[in-house]
Amino acid sequence: MVEEHTGIQFGKDYLWHIFNPDDSDWYPNSLKPAIALCIFKEYYPERAVEFACDLQYALHYEGRDLTDDEAYRHLLEKYSIHPEIFYDRLQSDEFEEKAYYEFSLVKQLQVTGYPAVLIQTDELKFHMVAKGYTDYNSLKGRIDAVLKTQPSPSSNIS
Repeated sequence: MVEEHTGIQFGKDYLWHIFNPDDSDWYPNSLKPAIALCIFKEYYPERAVEFACDLQYALHYEGRDLTDDEAYRHLLEKYSIHPEIFYDRLQSDEFEEKAYYEFSLVKQLQVTGYPAVLIQTDELKFHMVAKGYTDYNSLKGRIDAVLKTQPSPSSNIS
């Protein structure tokens, strides 16, 4: 169903775990990838979406177990992040707390599943424009509708 709607393909290693749960040793948990994303944002905050896409690809196409520390090594090379520093931070309370903070923020924003798309229009105002798969034209229409409700930058000039 997902492949039909989006054109993306799941990798055979990922699908093996999905179709063979009794033989799989996977116990999916989002904490470690969330910590990894928090670490990454310390280095390249402007590339967070790119890194998140790489995590999704690593899981869903390459079939990497994101609860395994070694699942991140290839991304450290790609983004020139020193492995010793990354792995120290991956085990640190500081970055675990940052991940839990982000979980709590997502809960406040009422995100209950992924993918989800929100637009932030001011410091405290967020608009949910997509929950789950949404085709491009629908998403663009919703984004345009939200943006039309916002004052133009020139109207704020006195």
